[in-house]
Parts: sequence; C-alpha cells; structure tokens
Amino acid sequence: MAEPAIDKLRRLVTAENGLCTFACLDASGGPHVSIINAGVMDNPLTGEASVACVVRADARKARLLRADPRAAIAFRHRWDWVAAHGTAQLIGLDDPAEGIADADIPELLREVFRSAGGTHEDWDEYDRVMAAERRLAIFVTLDHITSNTGSII
Repeated sequence: MAEPAIDKLRRLVTAENGLCTFACLDASGGPHVSIINAGVMDNPLTGEASVACVVRADARKARLLRADPRAAIAFRHRWDWVAAHGTAQLIGLDDPAEGIADADIPELLREVFRSAGGTHEDWDEYDRVMAAERRLAIFVTLDHITSNTGSII
C-alpha cells in the first residue's frame, strides 16, 4: 500500500531537516527557484495541512508571491522525493491576515520554524531578530502532490 502523501511529506522534512527547493514565478512567468527550510503544519486560518516557511518580507520570493501566489516545494532524501504544488498565503507584520493579530506573529513564526525542525536557545532573541528583519510566514496549500512513486493527490 502506498504511503499517504502527508506522511511522506513529513518524513522527508525530518530526513533533511526541512531543506527543500522552493519555486514560484517571476514577472516574466519563468521560474524563481531557491533552497529554503520548510515544514508541514496546519495553516492557522484554514486549519488545512500546508507547507510552511519563514522568509524576510523583502525577499524576492515574497515579492513575487504577492503578485502571483502559485508555488511548488520539493523535498528529497537520497532518491526519494515529493513535490507539493499550491497557492501561497503570506502572513506577517507587512502581510496582515484577518484573524491573526500582530501580537500573534512571533509565536506563529516560532511554530513554523519548529515545523521545519528548527530549535533555538533564546526565543526572545529569535523574536527580536524576526521582527527586525520583518520576517513573515508563507503557507502553501497542498493542491497537488507528486513523487517518484507517481501522482499522489
């Protein structure tokens, strides 16, 4: 029996400490690709499992996603891989979301960081750096999942 898609996503997040390839579209419609750390967690607004990461508000991927929210994320470990395609939602001080207060942003960023396997010795310092760098959370829906075993969803 095939491994459920969400289980495979979580397994590969853990296997590579959240390291993955993130792709979105640039203004010409071409790919913008980068390597990031991400995890799988529920979107705080929809409650649906999503791929989540933390980036700077002025990062190129954040600017591009504001214009076109389509994104794809691929996790791999050795020859095993899974890719999720969906729509990105940005949540942060510069990208407010109804139902998320500014005061909730630090804990949200911590949760996303932990979902990608991150730990920190001084969460107050983490919060200060995230605020100073205007960090935000990106949640990508799991509209379509593919892997080396074929289409899962």
